[in-house]
Amino acid sequence: MEKLNVIYEDNHIIVVEKPVNIPSQGDKTGDIDMLTIIKEYLKQKYNKPGEAYLGLVHRLDRPVGGVMVFAKTSKAASRLSEEVRNKTFKKKYLVICNGKMESEKGELKDYLLKNEKTNMSKVVKEETRNSKLAVLDYEVLKYDSKLDLSVLKINLQTGRHHQIRVQLASRNHSIYGDNKYGGRGHGKQICLWAYELSLVHPTTKEELTFSVLPQKIGSWKIIDEICII
Repeated sequence: MEKLNVIYEDNHIIVVEKPVNIPSQGDKTGDIDMLTIIKEYLKQKYNKPGEAYLGLVHRLDRPVGGVMVFAKTSKAASRLSEEVRNKTFKKKYLVICNGKMESEKGELKDYLLKNEKTNMSKVVKEETRNSKLAVLDYEVLKYDSKLDLSVLKINLQTGRHHQIRVQLASRNHSIYGDNKYGGRGHGKQICLWAYELSLVHPTTKEELTFSVLPQKIGSWKIIDEICII
């Protein structure tokens, strides 16, 4: 069983670091997933005879690591899901992408359409049927001219399927290691990391922010001397 890094826990929520290449929930591969790992942790910690309740509030793509929150009660799950819908649930990401951005800060706005068969999304025209608006803000933290790679901080305004990956790739700034959307670094780990999560506690109503940074190994060595937060 994967060792669990618990960032915060109380009677209502548990905040953890999701390692890369582990699904947020069970899928057709049958590989171990975050829900299963955390349920087992709760069962052992509290010596629960049956299966512990755990609500999935949001997801991270399988190859993406970072901070996630899970609900330990149905009331917490309902209230956190409402926050996601109301956009008071905030997620920030770190990205290493190809090329130099046109400006140091900016907003990317597109309409995305998901292909269920290929499990990929693409940028389409606004009037395209079933397309959804995708919006994010970005800030350039560093550009390495020798490698022609940029480190970005991204604030998601919407949470669409593969949103960051698609929006950047459509502008020729594909994420390093993103084999699905044409990123350089074929075969390497995708450089997309959910580093910060802000929410209103479902019962105390306190505003909470949790963060965890990627280890500075492999492709992430480029962020070594950057003050991110």
